[in-house]
Amino acid sequence: MDCRPFFFKRFGLFHHRSTMKIGTDAILLARWVEVSENDEVLDIGTGCGLIPLMLAQKGIKNADAVEIDRDSYEEATQNFNNSAWKSHLFAVNDDIKHYAITCGKKYDLIVSNPPFFFGDNIPEKAKKGLARHTNTLSYNDLLISVKKLLKPEGRFALVLPALESKTFLKDAENQGFYLQKEMHIVPIEGKASNRVNMQLVVNQIDEVERETFVLRNPDHSFTKEYKDFLKDYYLD
Repeated sequence: MDCRPFFFKRFGLFHHRSTMKIGTDAILLARWVEVSENDEVLDIGTGCGLIPLMLAQKGIKNADAVEIDRDSYEEATQNFNNSAWKSHLFAVNDDIKHYAITCGKKYDLIVSNPPFFFGDNIPEKAKKGLARHTNTLSYNDLLISVKKLLKPEGRFALVLPALESKTFLKDAENQGFYLQKEMHIVPIEGKASNRVNMQLVVNQIDEVERETFVLRNPDHSFTKEYKDFLKDYYLD
């Protein structure tokens, strides 16, 4: 196992113990979300703590990062403490459903890169690493927890596979959430999108902001759009 840290321009982090490794989904979500210096942020299922670190680089007041898996929580704590923003980032080892009824806080922004498989729809290969997350957190559980924790004018941002996002949005509407904006992520130019970044709010809006983002050219090289989008994070 390679236990060396992964380095971005302004921070490095370990991810070999975490159930949620560093991946493009989380990176694009964190880069896409807009923040302000006064935002109090919650990351649900933080894994190694990548999203709070990226948001801290963009400039936020503070971030709490809830993680049910003990190894992931410890690794996120280590990564936060090794960063320039250690006094602004706090990991919590808890189930989000329990946290939502006990923490007593409200957040301006809640973010999540949740598991993609729920209930019995879990590949055998993924069960060991994901069971504690997927079997205990349905879409409705997630939405109910977010609604308890979100300020009235707050935003909830997450990434899901394109197909899963349709089911999720139906559940979100039933829980009183409205889609504010979305980014459809295309893996290769000419293909259909396979991931969707979504931002939801609890106040109805007039028009949804929609955009499409392409990761790779037909020859599988990264697009200029992708390189420009992440130039503040990736090492040259």
